[in-house]
Amino acid sequence: MFPWPHGRRDKLPWFSPDPRAILALDKLYVSKSLRQRLRRSGWEATVDAAFAEVIAACAHPHGDDGTWISPAMRAAYIELHRLGWAHSVEIWDGSRLVGGLYGILVGGVFTGESMFHHSTDGSKVAVVELVARMQEVGGAFVDVQLPTAHLESLGAIAIARSLFLELLHECRDDSIELIVERRPVARLAGHQSVGFGHESLP
Repeated sequence: MFPWPHGRRDKLPWFSPDPRAILALDKLYVSKSLRQRLRRSGWEATVDAAFAEVIAACAHPHGDDGTWISPAMRAAYIELHRLGWAHSVEIWDGSRLVGGLYGILVGGVFTGESMFHHSTDGSKVAVVELVARMQEVGGAFVDVQLPTAHLESLGAIAIARSLFLELLHECRDDSIELIVERRPVARLAGHQSVGFGHESLP
């Protein structure tokens, strides 16, 4: 969510950044404009309803940077999805996919890999939806890997890799399963467990 480091994209590195960016489930920041989007858009959200479509949208080249999601990597993640490890969040405007994200769920941690939007705020709404569903089933946190302005605007913070590994160790054996049913995102506009306003930032 998840930028790719500069350099060659034809080889897959072992990538463990220090610091590491995470999004604590109780520290999500939803701005007034994003809250209005949740309330008024009429969008709905699902989990694992269109994994292949989400990763295809994430793999679509953006600007001059191209994409790090190669056909081989797409195939690998689709297989991980078939095996129950990789999951997607989809945001729908009727039957049209307007945003989403995908990643890996291990223990109580969801590691986000990439996200996209076809409509303004589509990816941000996907993050809000993910956090809400993680909270609902007792998840620990969302690993967003590297800090970006986009993610920091939602409350992501950078922590030392050593602390990240400690947190990961604490919840790696948890067993959670995201609820997949289709739900309106408007329900999240007044979600009491989501922070609204700067006081929710660390």
